[in-house]
Amino acid sequence: MSSADPEHREEEEVPAAGDDEDTGANIAPIVKLEEVAVTTGEEDEDPILDLKSKLYRFDKDGNQWKERGAGTVKFLKHKVTGKVRLLMRQSKTLKICANHLILATMSVQEHAGNEKSCVWHARDYADGELKDELFCIRFPSIENCKSFMETFQEVAESQKTEDDNESSAAAGLIEKLSVEEKTEKKEAEEKSDDKTEIESEKESKAVEDKKAVEPASSA
Repeated sequence: MSSADPEHREEEEVPAAGDDEDTGANIAPIVKLEEVAVTTGEEDEDPILDLKSKLYRFDKDGNQWKERGAGTVKFLKHKVTGKVRLLMRQSKTLKICANHLILATMSVQEHAGNEKSCVWHARDYADGELKDELFCIRFPSIENCKSFMETFQEVAESQKTEDDNESSAAAGLIEKLSVEEKTEKKEAEEKSDDKTEIESEKESKAVEDKKAVEPASSA
């Protein structure tokens, strides 16, 4: 009995044929997935700044700060228009936390009592509609916070310069249109005067011709 037991155990320990055997067969996938081009909406923009951070928005109803998400905040400058927007996405889901233009009227300031945080107001479009938001953003270091604030102010000032240039260009265009309108009006008046003068001459000639015909008829 004792000699039979090891043999019996050995037979039990032997794996069944084909359990770990590589047959070399290729199994075709049931569904073939094609590559899909993914667009982020950032293709026509150049990043100015890119920092890790955590964003909060102030809830007026609850009178408290609520976390908006943790991820990467960017300043993106459009290659054609030169406009700059702030964009922040959550790190894992890439969901948009903040998305708004940096305007000349905007400013950013350090959050009271925290050198790693700063606050600003914006008309944000992260939820698909414009909303007035008060944001607070926190960085891992004081240096990153300062870099963010400096870039924010520089962009706002640059937008002010562009707005002034656009206003000057618009004013010049309006002035040009006004001059052209005045010139066209003057030309129209001159044409009207010429037309009136010609009609008067025709009337005078008709009267003279009528006078010349009347004596002949009476004779």
